[in-house]
Amino acid sequence: MTFDVPTLDHALLVGAGVLLLAILAVRLSVGVGFPSLLVYLLIGVGLGDAGIGLHFSDAQVAHALGFAALMIILAEGGLTTPWRQIKPVLSVGLSLATFGVAISIGLVAVLAHFMLDFDWRTAVLLGAVASPTDAAAVFSMLRRVPLPRRITATLEAESGLNDAPTVVIVTLVSTHASGLGWSALGEVVYELAIGALVGVVIGWLGAQAMRRIALPSSGLYPLTVMAIAVLAYATPASIHASGFAGVYVATLLLGNADLPHRAATRSFAEGLAWLAQIGLFVMLGLLASPGRIGWDVVGTAIVAGVLLTLVARPVSVALSTLVKPMPWREAAFISWAGLRGAVPIVLATIPLAAAVPQSTRLFDVVFVMVVIFTLITGPTLPFAAKVLKVARRSEPRDLDVEAAPLERIAADLLQVRISPVSRLHGVEVGELRLPSGASVSLVVRDGQSLVPEGRTVLRHGDDLLVVAPRSVREATEQRLRDVSARGRLAKWLNSTGR
Repeated sequence: MTFDVPTLDHALLVGAGVLLLAILAVRLSVGVGFPSLLVYLLIGVGLGDAGIGLHFSDAQVAHALGFAALMIILAEGGLTTPWRQIKPVLSVGLSLATFGVAISIGLVAVLAHFMLDFDWRTAVLLGAVASPTDAAAVFSMLRRVPLPRRITATLEAESGLNDAPTVVIVTLVSTHASGLGWSALGEVVYELAIGALVGVVIGWLGAQAMRRIALPSSGLYPLTVMAIAVLAYATPASIHASGFAGVYVATLLLGNADLPHRAATRSFAEGLAWLAQIGLFVMLGLLASPGRIGWDVVGTAIVAGVLLTLVARPVSVALSTLVKPMPWREAAFISWAGLRGAVPIVLATIPLAAAVPQSTRLFDVVFVMVVIFTLITGPTLPFAAKVLKVARRSEPRDLDVEAAPLERIAADLLQVRISPVSRLHGVEVGELRLPSGASVSLVVRDGQSLVPEGRTVLRHGDDLLVVAPRSVREATEQRLRDVSARGRLAKWLNSTGR
């Protein structure tokens, strides 16, 4: 195999430029509230036939690369999801990811068939590819909204779990032209169950091995974890089970195990996930062709998006949350926050690669729908949280906490930033009354560091370094948040501050 050196150099030049532009887009989108994923799509469109003329139309390659990117994004989600947060809402998240997806598919299919004149196969495919929420979109957009943990954990659990069943359904519908019967339902159950089981086995074995094997370099630990994640995807996929279920379950186990160099591993996985997300959206933008998207496609996409957002999604959330009822305001926000991103577009490449009739139109409709409704839904999440009164009033961005592990002593180093609205201002270090074993080790103020005493008074803008054993880390964070929200008397006040 030979390479055209100038062509390779040009490809590296364009790739580096696109990556740097995408990284800058993340920073700008955070500042203005514009979803960065749309910027990536626009970059891809600009590079394609409608822009500088790069041609990419291979649906099978897009399908393969899209699945690889989703695998990395799901692996990062599993590695960074604390089990203690997802466990209380796991039943709701699983219900939304299975029962809720099934309801949404059925409603969208019926409405699309009778209102948009889709044939039944295309209508079912539209419902299947449009119903799952996108993990990358959910994780990135929800960071800007101060919400109760049960809401964010529910949305994250749903987005992490719903890829597996929808991939199975879309694949079955795309490859079975004569229709699906009870055998298809059995195949879905088989793929999910075996995929999850293989993920549990590989995740547990991987965690046990990494605790016992001393590698010669800390940089090898992140590579090992990602290799285990790929193994957890490829093993069930090779026996016709769900690789997405396998990789998410395995990385969830790995991420919550007491592994060496956890901070480096999570940082490495986060960087890979950003790269996968950027590459995925740019590629999908290249695959889209604005020249074939007419007003009929735009109109169909708007109607389909309205049916999904205002009919199918609310009904599926209302019925799915019956397993663990929640206040209607929270359910309404979860319904509105069902963000679509790369996942529906990637799923639309499955029938495209299988040459299903009407698959090109389906891809274009889904592409336009994702762009329009991400623009509508994403930036309005803070407003929706305020109107529905689900934003955390007791914690209005008044305390930022980041953590890094201290591996040798099984403790975590918490970096706490005291914001201008925090009631930690004026509190003495001794008045924090942190759990036994936790302590404030350093205060950074105006660029100067000082070792605090019990009478040291905290101020707005201070950065605190708090050492907390892992057994009391959660209690330490909660105590800091309580004092930040209600002041030094938080010990005697209830959660409403009265």
